[in-house]
Amino acid sequence: MFFKNLSILVFKNLAFLIVFCFLFFVFIYLVSASGCSNLDYDCRIAEIQKEIDALSSANENNKKELSTLKNQIVSLSKKIKDLTLELEIKENEIFKRQEDLNYTKIVFEEKTKNHYKFIRLYNPVLPFIYSDDANLFFQEISIQQKVASFDVESIQQHAQKLIKLRNDKEKLEQNKKNLAQVKKQIDERASFLANEVEKTEKYLSVLSQKQQELLALKAGGFSTSIGDVPPTAEPCSGSLGTSTFCDPGFRPAFAAFSFGAPHRVGMSQYGAYGRSLSGQSAETILAAYYQGTELNKNYPVPSTIGVIGVGRIPFEENYLLGIHEVPESWGDNGGFEALKAQAVAARTYALAVTNNGTGSICTTEKCQVYKPQLKTGKWAEAVRHTRGWVLTKGGVPAKTYYSASAGGYTISQWGWIGIKDASSDWPSTAYEKIAGSPWFYKAWYKDRSGKSCGRSHPWLTSEQMADILNAWHVIYKGNGDISRISPIDKSCWTGNPYSVSELFDLGGYSAVSAVSVIYGSDGSTLSVSFTTNKGFVNIPADEFKRAFNLRAPGYIGIKSSLYNIEKL
Repeated sequence: MFFKNLSILVFKNLAFLIVFCFLFFVFIYLVSASGCSNLDYDCRIAEIQKEIDALSSANENNKKELSTLKNQIVSLSKKIKDLTLELEIKENEIFKRQEDLNYTKIVFEEKTKNHYKFIRLYNPVLPFIYSDDANLFFQEISIQQKVASFDVESIQQHAQKLIKLRNDKEKLEQNKKNLAQVKKQIDERASFLANEVEKTEKYLSVLSQKQQELLALKAGGFSTSIGDVPPTAEPCSGSLGTSTFCDPGFRPAFAAFSFGAPHRVGMSQYGAYGRSLSGQSAETILAAYYQGTELNKNYPVPSTIGVIGVGRIPFEENYLLGIHEVPESWGDNGGFEALKAQAVAARTYALAVTNNGTGSICTTEKCQVYKPQLKTGKWAEAVRHTRGWVLTKGGVPAKTYYSASAGGYTISQWGWIGIKDASSDWPSTAYEKIAGSPWFYKAWYKDRSGKSCGRSHPWLTSEQMADILNAWHVIYKGNGDISRISPIDKSCWTGNPYSVSELFDLGGYSAVSAVSVIYGSDGSTLSVSFTTNKGFVNIPADEFKRAFNLRAPGYIGIKSSLYNIEKL
């Protein structure tokens, strides 16, 4: 029995030794291995990074957006300042923990050394041999086991503290590094924004009133809605392979083709027509163009509305029947659902801008085209069929903007942009193309009244395109007199424009041989690239559009932020 008990004691001590060694080596491994704790700072720095990435570049023509970007940077800077203070506090806490653990480390090392000696030198048989009392022997064994267990527990706790300290120090250094990177990006973005604002103000300050009128003319040019009788496709405004193409008689030839109108907000009227031809209902059409609104089919419409120059008139029975925004003929050719959608948009817009009919609305395309000649056909039917249908946002009528053509991408004022207005791939299946919009893809070379400054087509020679690149160089590279950037057709434009040779001396471009365009997923042209006598040059789309509209001959212009440059 005695030897049986002795073997059990030896076995237990051996088991204890094995377990301790295992824990000791695990501790050594954990201390040497790199860890990663889930500190809140990671998440918060990541959130700041997301906000930085989400910042869009400054829009030179939109002071409101510039102000918003400044506010964003101020907000981000405050967050960074708060995080910096918190990390400094964290760093002080870690320093104090380091001091405490340095003292504990001495005790830890002594305990580890003593325990290791105890394991190596302790022989459980010797106490038994020299003991006069078996009970005292077993008590001694028990005490030694408790002391050993306490030492192991102390070692484990200290190991955990060391590991946590190591992780926290590593994480602190990583957070400080990440925060420094965020600060750098903020500073770079703030610098970029300041430069953009300065560039914008400098650019606008040197533009003459005549140049600003020129830009407005070439960026506009046609009504934002269709009217009662849509225009036919203009001769020589189409690309190669279309019925409206005119061969300029020289090669290479370049022309700018705009997708839709300058105003691309809300519903595209031709897009709605194409959707109707494709079998979509008025409800589906409205949901596509006015995302974020709700269709209330029982809205309490007022009985009258104020009309500037006319007075107060019945709302449903007069004003809406006198809206001349889309052709009634659409209702006989598969487009009745488009008429219904237009009726809802017109009703909603009128209520929105007149505070539910209490105010007054103008009768031109600046508001909605109203004529006293009331309709009695398909339009009247569409108005009656949708009586009480109003699109609301927040319970009140929404400002339901619309335009004739948006180029297959429409933009909303309610937080989403660049919705693709096509059944599959743009532009081949764009609904405006299905509807036959004369503005879907068009090169413009006449003004609104039909004047062309003696031109019979929109195509430019290689030298003329190079001249526009020289104008871009002067505007954005800072050399030359920006106020002299205008067309050289003096029969149409007054002023003192640079001659072609003078601009060449400033920019150095004499010939263009190739061109390519990159579109963005939001429905805008991102950049235009040219192969020139000076090599490859890539230009941001908005910069090229401005230079083009200031320098292109006659009334040739780019109307939309979504455009293409073609080469023959």
